[in-house]
Amino acid sequence: MLKQNSELRAQAREALRGKWPMAAVAALIYSVIAGGLSAIPLIGGLCSLFVGLPVAYGFTIVMLGVCRGKEIDFGTLFEGFQDYGRIFVTKLLQMVYTVLWSLLLLIPGIIKAYSYAMTDFILKDEPEMKNNAAIEKSMAMMEGNKMKLFMLDLSFIGWAILCIFTFGIGFLFLQPYVAISRAAFYEDLKAQQGGNVEVDVEVNVEI
Repeated sequence: MLKQNSELRAQAREALRGKWPMAAVAALIYSVIAGGLSAIPLIGGLCSLFVGLPVAYGFTIVMLGVCRGKEIDFGTLFEGFQDYGRIFVTKLLQMVYTVLWSLLLLIPGIIKAYSYAMTDFILKDEPEMKNNAAIEKSMAMMEGNKMKLFMLDLSFIGWAILCIFTFGIGFLFLQPYVAISRAAFYEDLKAQQGGNVEVDVEVNVEI
């Protein structure tokens, strides 16, 4: 049985003990890169895509490391560039599939976003996996678990509202809190499934 949301959040807070300031700095660096690139005239969108996707992966991996008891290493934010092709193409496919579903209706897009939510973690833990195979494994892991992750995300809504009154500064602390709670969800899900999620890598991802 998967852990309750309160347990996952408590696990995240424990992992962040003594690391809140550094985690907030990591969130700031990520936000500045993503926001700064998108603001560049004419080419901002492309820059945000080619640089922002690997950095988004890096931020997730930094928080996964914190969840596993590691210290925060800002260099890990740029880990996605060390295996750029695999990380970029997989995350691009993930984004394209989500957008395509969202063009149909908002709800299917949200559902698929949650289906693909474990992809970054899988890319980190299984370096032989890439592209549709990694996305497929995320879909298999999240089968029957999408609502659980959605409810975990929803449990932060009160904190998000409070952050609005801090002129956005609070989001620098909330973002790592949410990310590490999601990493804890992944760790729990992986343990519950015992690594027995089988994926036929020859089959195209079902979107």
